[in-house]
Amino acid sequence: MRLKARLKRELRFLRGLTRTLKRVKSISKESPNLICDDLQAAVEAWRDRPAITFEGRTVTYGELDAMANRYAHWAKGLNLRRGQTVALFMPNRLEYFAVWYGLSKVGVVTALINNQLSGLPLAHCLNISGAGHVIVDAETSAVFQQAKGLIEKPLQQWVLGPAHGDQRDLVQALKSCSQLPPDRSVREDMRAGDTALLIFTSGTTGMPKAARITHMRAQLYMRGFAGSTGAKASDRIYVALPLYHATGGLCALGAALLNGGSIVLRRKFSATHFWPEVVAEGCTMFVYIGELCRYLVNHEEVPDETRHKIRLAFGNGLRPDIWPMMKQRFRIPEILEFYGSTEGNVSLFNFDGREGAIGRAPKWLRSRFNIRLVQFDVEQEKVVRGADGFCIECGPGQIGECIGKIGGDARAEFSGYLDRQASEKKVLRDVFQKGDAWFATGDLMRMDADGYLYFVDRIGDTFRWKGENVSTNEVAERLQAAPGVAQATVYGVAVEGADGRAGMAALVVGPEFDIKLLGEHVARELPPYAQPLFVRILPAIDTTGTFKVRKMDLVADAYDPAKIKGPLFFHDPRKGYVKITKSVFEKLSTGAVKV
Repeated sequence: MRLKARLKRELRFLRGLTRTLKRVKSISKESPNLICDDLQAAVEAWRDRPAITFEGRTVTYGELDAMANRYAHWAKGLNLRRGQTVALFMPNRLEYFAVWYGLSKVGVVTALINNQLSGLPLAHCLNISGAGHVIVDAETSAVFQQAKGLIEKPLQQWVLGPAHGDQRDLVQALKSCSQLPPDRSVREDMRAGDTALLIFTSGTTGMPKAARITHMRAQLYMRGFAGSTGAKASDRIYVALPLYHATGGLCALGAALLNGGSIVLRRKFSATHFWPEVVAEGCTMFVYIGELCRYLVNHEEVPDETRHKIRLAFGNGLRPDIWPMMKQRFRIPEILEFYGSTEGNVSLFNFDGREGAIGRAPKWLRSRFNIRLVQFDVEQEKVVRGADGFCIECGPGQIGECIGKIGGDARAEFSGYLDRQASEKKVLRDVFQKGDAWFATGDLMRMDADGYLYFVDRIGDTFRWKGENVSTNEVAERLQAAPGVAQATVYGVAVEGADGRAGMAALVVGPEFDIKLLGEHVARELPPYAQPLFVRILPAIDTTGTFKVRKMDLVADAYDPAKIKGPLFFHDPRKGYVKITKSVFEKLSTGAVKV
């Protein structure tokens, strides 16, 4: 029976991998076939089918293409040339995808700006994009105006809505633009290795960086997920993730639109509206990122959560503790977890549904995967090299950094960032032999004997305490199982007179939370070195638009009661967790308390 189950699992993995590789096989850096050509082919095949539904309005493939063509001709009318950039700073809306699809038809690059940004981070992204024009709507126009003084060069603002002052009315400008496709000769000398989009990193540890998304890379995302999900023309995919991010804006859209399916797009995620809308729209799939699933699980039960037609949920960052709850409570037949980064060359898929795994690279297919795990020194924050100067590959169960070999083919290429220095920092050289180059993901993983990979932590988040490596990710998972803890994030803080960094947890809690019970849970579930020395209670944890926790401010606050308003605790070895008073803080900060 065990052999039969294993064979079934292997077959499922092979089917998924074969489907995906088949869709991306013809992608080439030198090809004249661009992402807009892929999309144009989809339009020709399914012109009258529904493409996107948003807030009660549905457009067909043909209507979506007509919208895109207007943006292409608008750019031509402004004399925007191939390689020049237009910034797109809007929330999810019907026109969002049509903007960059249309601009790509005339070789113009679209910088997808996170619509959650404001002030200096917004200005920073606009500055490094090199854009001369920015498209906004009524919601983001005011935010742009406030950041305008920080922008280094003049940036013409085009508004999808009422225009004021030096703003220009884009709705009015588009009315005089043709709905017919621009002549293909406009991009005849372009190749798939040319830039199509700029997508920005989350900025959880500093200012966002602009990742260069070539037409080839956009094709890998869109075609790859058209294959990996097994989506069909009858599928409707619910997208509540931001379209400025690759998972929602490329992976999910590709799965639907390159297969004749349709997208049900929401302005932003809402746990309250999620299941009722999925049911009302007849959705068969949805895309997730990390904490979205936790929000669903933490939400009160609603009848629609089991009345749906969902056959597959796909995304990344689904934590092992949430995985079985998603499947059982919501009756989701299949979950496709994947791993990848906006700028990297490492892609993994968990085709056969092993709970907790982010993907698989079995030994018998080792040559088909460009990834390896190498030993990593957490304290020094660098890879471990042997006496011969080369990196040391990890064995089964050993934690190391995941790296991807950089090569010439589409799947192995590393496009990097606009900032060449930032790109170079992500490249490891002379890894296993002289002259080789590998992309350093910055993620610690472990691989089991069957080739399943498990995410451990982000480098920089893992810290060393009491001579041991502490995974913030694993500690947070244990804390979230404690009574009354709704959300947890863990990080290391410096303590006077102590080597390494001590663990600190920021928690969002419910009314049933009790600090004494937390102490008992921590003592029972975690080894002494991994038990958080400090705990603070927050009303909410600040996250990015894609639910990644912003830890910078938390680390800066540390355990100083002068900087922290809410409840703050220190783990006393005799009394358990006690409140940090001014005198306790002074003793800690002078090294008077031994930790």
